[in-house]
Amino acid sequence: MNTQPDMHRQQTLQDRAGLRLAAHLAGGASALPHDIEERLRAARERAVAHRRRPAAVAAAAANPVRVPTPLGATAVLGGGTDPLERWGRIASTALLLALAIGLVSIVSTQNEDRALEVARIDEALLIDALPPQAYTDPGFLQFLNLHDGHLAPHPPGALP
Repeated sequence: MNTQPDMHRQQTLQDRAGLRLAAHLAGGASALPHDIEERLRAARERAVAHRRRPAAVAAAAANPVRVPTPLGATAVLGGGTDPLERWGRIASTALLLALAIGLVSIVSTQNEDRALEVARIDEALLIDALPPQAYTDPGFLQFLNLHDGHLAPHPPGALP
């Protein structure tokens, strides 16, 4: 059975072993280059900060901070079991729904614009009096691209 003095003695032994190990490592650290020493120092600081963080989080969860409000009620900061309560979930769902509706409307608008562009080109092709050989000409697509889909004839001598 572990009693309080046994736990204290075990902790003391661990602390002594840690101090001996740290002294041994510090003795060998003098032979290391400066950049390696700095990396080790930074890693030590991160490890110590990481070790302290869970204790601070546990203490905050056990002792929530209470802030008085102007109406006499008390707001509790921290410590809750579910951070996204009912209204938070509703707000998140509403935002996701608005995002989905926006994306669908953008895709719909782009598809409509493409269809109108193709319809304008088809209309210009059907209205214009081009000979059938023009449609089989390899440069016809370049002609359409140069004139932005408009097949209106240019006056003689004018550049397109």
